[in-house]
Amino acid sequence: MSFIAKVLLSCGVCAVVALGFLAKADPVGKDRQSSYALMSPDTQAMQDDPLLNPANFAVLDGQALWHEATGQKNVSCASCHGDAAVSMKGVAASFPKLSSAGRPLLSLGGRINQCRTEHQGAKPLAAESKPLLSLSAFVATQSKGMPITVNRSAANAAHLDAGERLFNLRLGQLNLSCAQCHAERPGQKLAGNAIPQGHPTAYPIYRLEWQTVGSLERRLRNCLTGVRAEPYAFGSQELLELELFLAWRARGMPLESPGVRP
Repeated sequence: MSFIAKVLLSCGVCAVVALGFLAKADPVGKDRQSSYALMSPDTQAMQDDPLLNPANFAVLDGQALWHEATGQKNVSCASCHGDAAVSMKGVAASFPKLSSAGRPLLSLGGRINQCRTEHQGAKPLAAESKPLLSLSAFVATQSKGMPITVNRSAANAAHLDAGERLFNLRLGQLNLSCAQCHAERPGQKLAGNAIPQGHPTAYPIYRLEWQTVGSLERRLRNCLTGVRAEPYAFGSQELLELELFLAWRARGMPLESPGVRP
């Protein structure tokens, strides 16, 4: 191995760029893989066992909030939607999406806040707040095991294309794109950790690094910081469109919520 190659291989992110000669995986075809498969058996067991999964505390908090009357109209989520196990089954698997004609692109958290303001007369919950993450986790859990159903349509095509462009756009001082890691080099090592394909199958997740539950937007902002780029704001059009593309890219894969990740 040449001296230059050794230097590149010793510098974390640089190594990802240097190893371009390795075979590329096909993360939108038959080789798609959840990052669950890359976790240690202990972490997999933590996700699989409801008594060990710390994200289940958020689910239980969300269940309580589902039945809590709030806002000027003093109604709960259950007042309109009833039993979440029935009414919310498959819902999380369809987000992000356009809620209706002329409405902006919404994540699951955005849809929850829209319901709060329009149907409960309540203030929207802050991004990454415990109540919003808990409600999102509770709703997402109702779709556990169901396939992601985000598809291309005439209505979302422009947003989907924008998300794909962002996925392939080099950003930050390291001049890296999402695709360079998660489409071209999944399974390889970055700073000692296996690179996942980047499929959003388990959000909101409890991340051991965070010691709390977090959203996909938080994870995307972490990646942007990692390549030394200015992260987009929570709820920004850029993050929503990237989230839409990632969900479309993972279409057909089963939801794992509530997930655990290292």
